[in-house]
Amino acid sequence: MKTKNAYKEAMRYIENAREDLKLAGKDDKFYADEKYVKTASGTAYSGALVALDYLFDVKNIPKRRGRKSIEYYRDNLGKLDKKLLKHLNSAYLILHLNGYYEGETKISAIDSGFDSAISLIDSIKKYFKNGTELSE
Repeated sequence: MKTKNAYKEAMRYIENAREDLKLAGKDDKFYADEKYVKTASGTAYSGALVALDYLFDVKNIPKRRGRKSIEYYRDNLGKLDKKLLKHLNSAYLILHLNGYYEGETKISAIDSGFDSAISLIDSIKKYFKNGTELSE
């Protein structure tokens, strides 16, 4: 990954997604505007993938040619950390499939997807100190 701090970059995705959710507005226990929820869900999920790409670089997992699939992430993360794999599966289901593709608007569902994405992003925080990458 060619970014100075993949953690900050991934969290930037989360912050942008949160801004989109603010634009969605709320209607009781649901977001009012599906369009902004879809955008926010896709952005938050992308942030989680930024973090995983960095983690895979650190762990010397071979890059795959072409577009990476969920199977690529699941297979490789399953070898590293089963707990993180659960967070990936949750973020994929809630944010990518239900939020982005299906238009899920229930606030508690989207929030749980964000929690899983943030857990994935937090997993790379230990590789950074004072905004710069630590050498292993």
